[in-house]
Amino acid sequence: MSHETIGVEERMSPLKAFPLGLQHFLSMFGATVLVPMLMGFSPSISVMSSGIGTALYLLVTKGKIPSYLGPSFSFIGPIVMASAAAGAAGIGSAIVCAGLIFIACALLIRRIGTAWIDRLIPPIVMASIILVIGCGLSATAVKEAFLTDGAVSSWPALVVAFVSLGTVIACTCFGKKVLCTIPVLAGAVVAYALSCCFGMVDFSAVEQAAWLGLPDISLPSFNWQAIVLVSPIALVVVIEHIGHLFVIGEMTGHNYNSILWRSVLGDGLATTVAGFLGAPPATTFAENIGVMSVTRVYSTQVFWYAAAAAFLVGGFCPKIGALVGTIPDPVIGGISIVIFGLIACNAFKMLVDHQIDLTNGRNVAIMSGPLILGIGMATMNVGIPVGDYSIPGLAIAALLGIALNAILPRDEIE
Repeated sequence: MSHETIGVEERMSPLKAFPLGLQHFLSMFGATVLVPMLMGFSPSISVMSSGIGTALYLLVTKGKIPSYLGPSFSFIGPIVMASAAAGAAGIGSAIVCAGLIFIACALLIRRIGTAWIDRLIPPIVMASIILVIGCGLSATAVKEAFLTDGAVSSWPALVVAFVSLGTVIACTCFGKKVLCTIPVLAGAVVAYALSCCFGMVDFSAVEQAAWLGLPDISLPSFNWQAIVLVSPIALVVVIEHIGHLFVIGEMTGHNYNSILWRSVLGDGLATTVAGFLGAPPATTFAENIGVMSVTRVYSTQVFWYAAAAAFLVGGFCPKIGALVGTIPDPVIGGISIVIFGLIACNAFKMLVDHQIDLTNGRNVAIMSGPLILGIGMATMNVGIPVGDYSIPGLAIAALLGIALNAILPRDEIE
């Protein structure tokens, strides 16, 4: 079934835009709570900061790029290593510096232009990066959907995961009117209701949480050790950011090269603010890109609603935050399977649109190595150690693809 596409600058009534924003909020909530817990930050501050960061991003990009900013997984390792000696306040200074590195990259891109992007990262390389982004998240989705503490989940949990997955697919393919635009929200509601029936939801945290409360902000203090260890990871995340922007461009039919610097600047400002609030560094979220793939709703208006929900729930309404936190992993996992799969599908669309010949040996060589290396490293959650750092699979895949494109001869390799 063909659904109506809502463009980037199109506007809807609040009654229609609110549920669309709510499903973006739900899709990012799991990771936005998980990342700060792994780093030792407050989940509620992380959620609030993601709302502030997204609003800043929309302002800086003048509402031309639909994207949601949440906490970056790439910083987890260095932050955990540095936190023992530097503490949360010291880590905050490192995150502020990471944001400043983003801003410096943005200003450099503005000065030298973006012609280098097409030469350095042609469609064959970018398609590989997009596939790594989507398929590299597959292990995360499957673990949430089907595993509990490393073992296969109980039958009720498996049923909930498949109902979540099936509802999203059914609404996407057969839904009419509003239903086809909110398949993620519909999947979450149906699967959550079923999980309540199965007794999988514990409401004790909701009962104990207050309706209103103030955020517990942690201001940064200068720490050289943390800055040196953590902030350079921003250079890796810039590569990830450019990859996400290409995915969004493919979906929306826009070429964002001319405002790439604004996009990176928005990410930098969001990360800088996060450091001052005591929240993890920010990055564009693959989960929300996947939601756009499912719904074909690209209006940036929707992200204002998502940002507002995150700001209010994370910062001032602990009870609603606790309620959202009761959503079981199988619900999110079932949804994520579709979302991450659709991100990967955008890579195939890019190959078709640019008429990439995969019978050409050079193209196969450029794509195959980075693809398997990146997906394998991402799904196994391993990186290549460089001093105190661990370079993630996505960055390795991108660098290998760029290198192969630069050194392999243009004639077909037999």
